[in-house]
This record gives sequence, structure tokens and C-alpha cells, in this order.
Amino acid sequence: MPPTLASLVRAPALDLRVLAGKGGLDREVRWVHTSELADPTPYLEGGELLLTTGMKLGRNNAERRAYVERLAAAEVAGLGIGVGLTLDRVPAVIVETAEAHGFPVFEVPRPTPFIAISKVVSSALAAEQYETVTTGFAVQQELTRAAAGRDGAATLIRRLAARLDGWAALYAADGTLRQVAPAAARSRTDALRADIDKLRGLPAPSSASLQEDEDDGRIVVQSLGAERRISGFLAVGIDRPARTADRQTLATAASLLTLALEQSRAGADAGARMRTALLRLLLTGERATPAELAHDIAADLPPGPWRLVVATGPEPVVTAFAERLCARAVRAGTPALVGDLGGATVLVLPQSVEPVEPVDLPGLVAGVSGAVEPAAAVAGYRQALGAHAVGLRSEKTLTVHGRDAGGLLPLLDGDAVHAWAEQLLAPLRAHDAGGRGDLVGSLRAWLARHGQWDAAAGDLGVHRHTLRYRIRRAEEILGRTLDDPDTRAELWFALRDPNDAAEDKS
Repeated sequence: MPPTLASLVRAPALDLRVLAGKGGLDREVRWVHTSELADPTPYLEGGELLLTTGMKLGRNNAERRAYVERLAAAEVAGLGIGVGLTLDRVPAVIVETAEAHGFPVFEVPRPTPFIAISKVVSSALAAEQYETVTTGFAVQQELTRAAAGRDGAATLIRRLAARLDGWAALYAADGTLRQVAPAAARSRTDALRADIDKLRGLPAPSSASLQEDEDDGRIVVQSLGAERRISGFLAVGIDRPARTADRQTLATAASLLTLALEQSRAGADAGARMRTALLRLLLTGERATPAELAHDIAADLPPGPWRLVVATGPEPVVTAFAERLCARAVRAGTPALVGDLGGATVLVLPQSVEPVEPVDLPGLVAGVSGAVEPAAAVAGYRQALGAHAVGLRSEKTLTVHGRDAGGLLPLLDGDAVHAWAEQLLAPLRAHDAGGRGDLVGSLRAWLARHGQWDAAAGDLGVHRHTLRYRIRRAEEILGRTLDDPDTRAELWFALRDPNDAAEDKS
């Protein structure tokens, strides 16, 4: 235990007499500092026991009152004033002001040297550090054994709660409660949803310390994860002031839980990679037998005919969309296959599961094939890709091949083309409006010269390295690569829009 003011008062060899602030004697003393400055607070961190002979307490009551108020505001643990040298007794205004602020003040008698107080505190701090090290090692061993057990996470949470004399809870990455100990603490976990949502927007690991009322004590919520990616959340609550050992115990538990969750994620990622490999075999015309591979990796294929879905957008939105479709397939009594392919989430669903356009998933763009037999999966994949491309251009959430993607003619209306071209080029125009280079003109010249750097640079009257920089900058702003012929074609069409050309000339 760290030394407190009360433990110093109880030391008979020091003979300290409490003059004010008896209610604050439970304060921990993190150091002892001697100073005769009129304002020592710039040299203090808080938690110190300040000792002085009173040489600079002030010449009048106002100065002495301000001296005490500065120490109290700086969160100094207490003030010890030696008598018998500068002062025969502690001034009454010092005592009165300290009592008003609940700030402990001691009288240090002449026979008690300040060094004796420092030695008592130093010995207690050394003992605390030794106890912290030995206890921390024992806790690490205990929690590690718990994490390595059969029911690792649940056992670790129970041991952590016992070690903290409080409660502990483990949440999944989406905020779902997975474990809590003791069970009676479950009611406290419901109120942490908003705090978990705040941490979800920060890179892991991040933490928030919440000061609750006297009944709930202090609660700490911490995100778990590696490489700035969240894999879960840990919450603990204790009904007493936190000690150094508590913080070390929490750090050990967080590390072990992060390792366990990352291992679980690694296993899930391995499964996702296998499903992606299966999709590639199905949808890219490989001659290997997908059914045999599916059997080998324990991934069941839905019965034919199939519908294929290609979806992009914010990761949480696409995940929610895929989970809904998979859940519908399960309710229909059939499996579904989902994986990542070509930068998009791809699903293979039974024909009976026809996607419905969601209204609560902003940013989602999904393309759906018609019903195809398993032997025609490649054709179905192309249909879904085509429908997805139409959805991107028309800003439609869900496009079904043969129903919504009725060719290009509906997209070639003058107003629609102009709006599309204006939106595509808007980030480049915003850049150019700031006077930081002519990206639109440079891109037009480069595309007109079929990517020939010297010829395009000559048309613009700039060095080819300048043109290369502008083209790379345009790719960064658009978030697309000009190595893609589709991207080049779209940009050329947008730059050739008659309305766009008219705006450039005006």
C-alpha cells in the first residue's frame, strides 16, 4: 500500500500534529518536497507532501491565504510547517484557510528533521513498488493460465473481476456483451453502450475512464485490438480508488484478451480466404471442381439455381447487408456462400433469396444477377458486376440484372450525363479552384494523347515530370487508378461532356 498522510501521523517517531484538513488524511503521498519559495506550485506535480519552515508564507493574512489556496488548487497532498525556527507557531489564517478547503496542514516540531519524514515516505514507496512487482508477476501467471484454459475468455473475466474486487465484462467488436462477472453486474453493462460507440470511432487500443456515483464507483472501458483495428471491448468497474497494481492487472488482461480475439479473428480470416478461393474457382472459369473444394473446406454450397450479388460501400454497411441475406438463406433452410473478390463482397445465394433494396444502409451499392445454374456461375458473376456498375453510375442502392439494368440508353439523357460528369470531376475542380495546379486540363491532354507523357506535356507547355505529378495527384483525389481502361474511358467521356466543355470555355 502507498503511504498516506494518516500513516505519517500514526508514526510516533515523527510526532506530527494535525492542525487542519483531518478529512483528507487518506490522501496518498507520492513524494516529499521541501521548499521555501513563495509559490512552489510550478515545481510540483500533485500528490506531494510539502515541507517548509515558513520563511515565505507571506507577510500578511492575504498573502498567507493565497499561499494555501495555491497549494490546494495544485492538488498537493498536504503541508507540513516546521516550528521553532522561522515561526513559533503556525499562523491562524493558515489553519483557517486550509480547513475551509479541506486541505491537511501539520505542525512539525523542532526535534523532527524533515529528512526523517522523507525517509519514512521513501521506505513506504519502496515497499509498495516491491509489492507491485511481485503481485504483478503472480497476476500475470494466474491470468495467463486462465486465458490458456478451455473456456479462456470467460475464466479470465472471472479472475479479473476477483482480482479487482469489482466486476468485468467482455464485448464483441459490434458491442454485443459476451461475458460478464459476476452475473449480478450485468445491469451495469447496459449503460455503457454510448461509451463503447465513442471508442469504436477511435483506433485500438483506446480507453475511457468514467467517474460514476458512490454506488457504482469508477468504470474503465477499453477497446481491444491490434494494428489500430478493433476486435472487442473490455469494461471493468471497482468501488474503491484504483491502485498501481490494478492498472497493471487491467493491462495484462487487455493484452491476453487482445491476443485471444486476434487469434479468433485470424481463424475467421483463414475461413474467409478459403471461401474467397472457392468463389474464384466458381466465378473465374477454373477447371477444378468447386464442389470438391467446398467439401474439403467444410463450406456448403447452396442448391441451384443461384443468384449472385456484388456489393460495395462502407464496411459496416456491406457487412450488415451480407449478414441479412445469409440469415434469410438460413431461415429458408439453405446455406449461402460469402467472400471478398475483386475489392467487393460477393455472395452466392439460392434463387429463393431475392435481395430487397434496403432503406437503412447508406452508401451501399449492390448488383444482383438473374437466376443462373451453377454451371453458368461465371455468366451470373458478370451479370452481377454489370448491374453493380450501373448502380454506381446511377447512384442506385440495388440493381437487378434484367430488371433495373436495362442497357446504357437510360443513362445517356443529357441532364443525367451532365450530372454524372459534374460529380465525377467535382473533386478535381475543387483542387484546381484552390490554385494548386490544373488537374482537369492536364488529365484531358494526357487522355487525348493516349497517355503519351512527352506529347501531352508539350501540349500543356509543362515538363513531363510536372505532368506525371499531376496525373498521380488526380488518381489520389479520385481514389481510382488510370491503369484501368474503364476509369480512363469514364473520365474521357466526362471531360468530353458538351456541358462540361462549355463551362471550361466560359
